[in-house]
Amino acid sequence: MSDASTEQTQRMLDLAAQVLTTEAQALLAMRSRLGPDFIAAVNAILVVKGRVVVMGMGKSGHIGRKIAATLASTGTPAFFVHPAEASHGDLGMVTKEDVVLALSNSGESQELSAILPIIKRQGIVLIAMTGNAQSTLAKHALIVLDSAVEKEACPMNLAPTASTTAQLALGDALAVAVLDARGFKSSDFALSHPGGSLGRRLLTHVSDVMRSGTDVPHVLPHTGFPDLMREMSQKGLGISAVVDEERMILGIFTDGDLRRLIEKGIDVLHLKAHEVMKAQPSTIHQDALAAQAAQLMEQLRITSLLVVDQDNRLCGALNSNDLMRAKVI
Repeated sequence: MSDASTEQTQRMLDLAAQVLTTEAQALLAMRSRLGPDFIAAVNAILVVKGRVVVMGMGKSGHIGRKIAATLASTGTPAFFVHPAEASHGDLGMVTKEDVVLALSNSGESQELSAILPIIKRQGIVLIAMTGNAQSTLAKHALIVLDSAVEKEACPMNLAPTASTTAQLALGDALAVAVLDARGFKSSDFALSHPGGSLGRRLLTHVSDVMRSGTDVPHVLPHTGFPDLMREMSQKGLGISAVVDEERMILGIFTDGDLRRLIEKGIDVLHLKAHEVMKAQPSTIHQDALAAQAAQLMEQLRITSLLVVDQDNRLCGALNSNDLMRAKVI
């Protein structure tokens, strides 16, 4: 396939720019129409005892699925029901305690219109998101969110483009307004996204990733230097804690400390652990977030940390590789 001519290339770019401009203008125009109905929709979702049931056909259905997913991930239980399937039994998934958010640009979708009387008869709160305020959907709804656009971005003004962008943005605006009103925090977001990077950073604790038990390098203060080095080599962290009989941390010895001693020409073979250790090393609590450990390491420019329990006793150790494996960093 040959490359497009210069003229064709420019037409592509011009058309793409026109699409973006048309859709941006549609969003800006919709912003000026936000008002009491939007607030009513937010309040209806905030007080609902059940869930938000999102419906829509065709492209509006695709947008509806995304809106339902956004609501669910930001603290509002929500799911999508296909209007055609609703007519064949799935309407039983909707209860009187739910709110229905129905999307249709024309407001005249046959599959959606067929179930509107049933929704209304059950006393279910119906929020319409439509580009036609005089439509069947709008007339059945208690609350109408105006998603009308002046024109589609499609050159033929046919394919749903600007209208679906408007629906998507209005759905995002609704979800964000609701989460803010709920006092939804990043920690709440993490609970519904445990597999994501934010979830790992906000849910993974030091105790989840640290080395523990016999894998923690430590020696007593009067341990000879050869045994100290043997402990460091066996545990593979490049450090060793120096502790007393109660596992209270007295100091730490690292590969960097060894290098500095050798550079000074000090004969280390006859020294004891307490003579070469660095006293009062930085530590982190086992209940701290692993992300805090990563931040502390970066701040101190170190690659390993000793971990303490509630009694400030040595209970673990970790390094940057442990945090990388846990995908915290």
